[in-house]
Amino acid sequence: MMAAIGVLEDGLPGNIYMSHLLPFNSEGKTFETHPPMPFHRLDLNIGEFIVALEHEMGRAVVRDIKDKRERAILVSVSTKNNRKEEQIESMEELKELARSADVVVLDTIIQRPKEFNPKYLIGSGKLKELVINALQKEATIIIFDQELTSTQMREIGEITELKVIDRAQLILDIFARRAHSRDGKVQVELAQLKYRFSKLTGKGTAMSRLAGGIGGRGPGETKLEVDRRRVQDKISHLEKQLKHLSRGRLERRRSRRDSGIPIISVVGYTNAGKSTLLNALTKSATKVENLLFATLDTASRRLRFPRERDAVITDTVGFIRHLPEDLLKAFKATLEEMQDADLLIHLVDVSNPNFEKQMKVVEDVLSEIGLDAIERLLVFNKEDLADTEILKNLCRRYNAISISAIHTDTLGKLLNVLEQKLWPEDGAGTIANL
Repeated sequence: MMAAIGVLEDGLPGNIYMSHLLPFNSEGKTFETHPPMPFHRLDLNIGEFIVALEHEMGRAVVRDIKDKRERAILVSVSTKNNRKEEQIESMEELKELARSADVVVLDTIIQRPKEFNPKYLIGSGKLKELVINALQKEATIIIFDQELTSTQMREIGEITELKVIDRAQLILDIFARRAHSRDGKVQVELAQLKYRFSKLTGKGTAMSRLAGGIGGRGPGETKLEVDRRRVQDKISHLEKQLKHLSRGRLERRRSRRDSGIPIISVVGYTNAGKSTLLNALTKSATKVENLLFATLDTASRRLRFPRERDAVITDTVGFIRHLPEDLLKAFKATLEEMQDADLLIHLVDVSNPNFEKQMKVVEDVLSEIGLDAIERLLVFNKEDLADTEILKNLCRRYNAISISAIHTDTLGKLLNVLEQKLWPEDGAGTIANL
């Protein structure tokens, strides 16, 4: 509860203005403001009122207090120059990222100002609403869809008194949870350190006032330099580790090349069904979850074709829009394994309404890491969730084939095409059901 008391010219109290939070309610009201009244007419036992309000709020709590997961409000701020539809699509993806990070999403806030607020990114009025919303819903974290500067994080954190992160940090956290191989763990730690290094700032001359005087200037800058040097040393150490690990990958790649066995790499947007397809084709048990970035560590399996021929098929980390640059750089070493691939299967979740944009993200990343010259086979997955006629037209338009990775009877046509592309001199093969 907040109260403000006006003061008259003679120094006596004037009107009192009061406002207080409301318990969670179906009408969506977050607070109530009482009409102003002369202070001397106020007939309210504040202690009893607050206790009663606390009890009412306690009854309105519908969450399990034993649930220790982070409780988040998601925020997206985009200027009116950008398309509203894209902002909404990006917010939906942020919700999925939060779910993948085991975060409970309490609410979403979308703002489209004429220009960004340099201090908070979000408008000051909207920020006040955010504070009240967070208090009422008992949020523990604010997640922004846009990248925040270190200053913006600090300023928003001081006002909301909550943890504040952006999309890049959320993705990095998911990667840190899911990386199990030594390669993956080193790559994720390297990406996190590089991200933090870019955010590492001191308070400049403000910290210099701690000592002051001749010979006492600059303790803030000195500490900052020490922190930077420590992070830089750790980054250098991890980069050396990564080079050492890459030599092992190079040897494995060389032995696969020397064996003469064709290599197929499955690429695609995150949660397109790559691991499910790998399991279905090779009868293996790679971990599969309906989450973004469920698979981070590269998995290679032997694929046996019905005509007694083999290939190596590799599952790779999924792509996503606005992937943190440091994370992409760290994973380039893993993605470079695809350079030895004879064929790339670009797997697309055709049931996703934004599948065409997701296709472009994947194509752009492949081009960025120099893999656009490798032959690609476009495969539309989850055909069982798409309209049959629309799917036929899409396959014709994009020169693609359609499958459902969870229905193995649809994979025969995929194996047929793979065999034709890997061994064209043998002509078309005929493949029975798996």
